[in-house]
Amino acid sequence: MDKKLTIKQIAIKTIEIEAEALHVLKDNIGDEFVASVECIAETTGRVIICGIGKSAIIAQKIVATLNSTGTPSIFLHAADAIHGDLGTIQNNDVVMILSKSGETDELKVLLPLIKNFGNKTIAIVCNKTSYLAKNVDFCLYTPLSKEADPNNLAPTTSTTLQMAMGDAIATSLLALKGFSPSDFAQFHPGGSLGKQLYLRMEEIATSNPKPKVYLDSNIRSTIIEISGKRLGATAVLDKEDMVVGIITDGDLRRMLQQEGDVSQLKAKDIMTPEPKSIQSDELAAKGFALMRANSISQLVILKGLEYAGMVHIHDIMREGIL
Repeated sequence: MDKKLTIKQIAIKTIEIEAEALHVLKDNIGDEFVASVECIAETTGRVIICGIGKSAIIAQKIVATLNSTGTPSIFLHAADAIHGDLGTIQNNDVVMILSKSGETDELKVLLPLIKNFGNKTIAIVCNKTSYLAKNVDFCLYTPLSKEADPNNLAPTTSTTLQMAMGDAIATSLLALKGFSPSDFAQFHPGGSLGKQLYLRMEEIATSNPKPKVYLDSNIRSTIIEISGKRLGATAVLDKEDMVVGIITDGDLRRMLQQEGDVSQLKAKDIMTPEPKSIQSDELAAKGFALMRANSISQLVILKGLEYAGMVHIHDIMREGIL
């Protein structure tokens, strides 16, 4: 038997099983799901998410997703809850419980205590006839035919369904609340993701020199400007200091490859007119996309009509925006 082929077949089968389960899950999104999302959206409290075992790990992921999309959430391990941590739950909180079987002993102890507090309860459960499913306010059924592992034991498909249901809740709340990219940026200020959402072109341009020559500048001064400012290009300005062109080091190389005397040439003779530009308050991610779309390495930065500087594609890549 080909061992590599067997491994590949197992991997493909795992994905097929989980994909089929997700397809079935899609058909089970109904009124109960809508009601549970509306319940969370209307609460003035938080979402407390509980679980045991692997479900507890998925619960933590859902908490992280909800928090990052504007729905305050807290993870509460079900075992810890019945051993002193019930005080985490406040009056207006909605409690969501994840369980594959819906029959775990700790959950059977925990649920009546929560209901005595008067909190609304939501279950994400694979067994809709279970104790948990029958005793919560909203049951989100995640139909499971089998786990993806060959022994049908390890939580694989069941946890995939839980995570997908959590993502569906989070994205529904995001849309319901009108959560915008700028809102998202407030919760993601660090790393490359944060920079894609808040870093603007002017913040990069301010640390760079502003290479510039004028239409009638000679070739020698143009070469010195490009070499000295080390951005591989210079803007060409007219008498009113408006940008009318750009000269790159590539333009210089092509000029030198031409036959004849180049000493009498001016900047206006070799520039590329109407260079690609972007306003200084635009996101750096947009500038990067513009450079890639036009296969260019430099971008002229404008503040209104005024020349504000130049950014090289390497400047943006150093910021981690790809």
